[in-house]
Amino acid sequence: MKIRIKGNSLRYRLTKTEVEKLWSLGILEERTQFAGKTLVYAIETAKADKLSANFIGDKIVLYMSKKMIDELHNTDKVGFDDRSESVSLLIEKDFVCIDNTNEDQSDNYPNPQLKC
Repeated sequence: MKIRIKGNSLRYRLTKTEVEKLWSLGILEERTQFAGKTLVYAIETAKADKLSANFIGDKIVLYMSKKMIDELHNTDKVGFDDRSESVSLLIEKDFVCIDNTNEDQSDNYPNPQLKC
């Protein structure tokens, strides 16, 4: 799971395995170790029909409905976006990059812009 924070926007990108895990467990969590502290970022199932987010302590949580998770898992839907107060939220499938990159992309979704 990747996160990108820029200004008042928060974007999560998920591989195929991560979407599968979120769908089956209803939660997905990653940790980044810093000197003496750990940043936790997660996605959790919520009852609301829109995306929301919270930042408490050292944890950023994006909340999404089971219906959205089901749609992300079971359809070609690329992602969802919304606002949580002043923060713009986006969750999307992670596609294989078109340009050359050194990161492992074997679990990413096929890029629809690549005609194979």
